Amino acid sequence: QVQLVESGGGLVQAGGSLRLSCAASGRTATSFAMGWFRQAPGKEREFVAAISWNAGMTKYADSVKGRFTISRDNAKNTVYLQMNSLKPEDTAVYYCATGRLLATAARLYDYWGQGTQVTVSS
Repeated sequence: QVQLVESGGGLVQAGGSLRLSCAASGRTATSFAMGWFRQAPGKEREFVAAISWNAGMTKYADSVKGRFTISRDNAKNTVYLQMNSLKPEDTAVYYCATGRLLATAARLYDYWGQGTQVTVSS
């Protein structure tokens, strides 16, 4: 079992930055790939970014490439999502998840956090 707790969400103006954190605990939490997803009201959950267990590989959605950076610190069992140049369309609940594969499909992730709200005002 792996527990995930997100933090760092909030309200920011367009063009601003936020850094999300996801603290993991539980059995072999550092051995898994970690991903960030988001879900806006009335929309399906969508992939944002993912990182392999050793941080050697990353994946990003086209909509966030060049603006968001995913990283992890296995000594702290924490994964981060640095979000720069935020846009109103980035407004959503952001979830972190963990799974065995570096994947973009939500169904391939086994454990999920409760989510943190990010609101970007125009």
